[in-house]
Amino acid sequence: MAGRFFDQWSIGDQIAHEIRRTVTETDNLLFSTMTHNPQPLHLDAEAAKASEFGQIIVNGTFTFALMVGLSVGETTLGTLIANLGYDKLVMPKPVFIGDTLRAETEIADLKPSKSRPGAGIVTFRHRMLNQRDEVVCECLRMALIKGQDAQG
Repeated sequence: MAGRFFDQWSIGDQIAHEIRRTVTETDNLLFSTMTHNPQPLHLDAEAAKASEFGQIIVNGTFTFALMVGLSVGETTLGTLIANLGYDKLVMPKPVFIGDTLRAETEIADLKPSKSRPGAGIVTFRHRMLNQRDEVVCECLRMALIKGQDAQG
């Protein structure tokens, strides 16, 4: 399903995104090194083993990016004008290599745009859950979305 236009959303709409992703060591290693994040908890198995977690923790910014990415196909694909920001980002549980993650989205707010006639601001509440149904990441994403009459 492609993204929806502003006029097609209602506050409270919910989507359980079908694509799931098992996080691999390669995902975590590449993301951490590509973003120049030298945190030993992400890269050093021995340091991570000595931590309270006892194993490598997946880079939180990877988890956040994956959560948003899993939502795009059913929220903003083809209808996005611009992401305006993210708010209230929390990561209440760690993600470990081998965890299988899934995303859910709820529409938290809708506002017609004052500067772009025919478009509006959608506030998405994204949640990422692991295979134990624990929330591992959550945020609000504000996006400027085309209206149905402004499909061009």
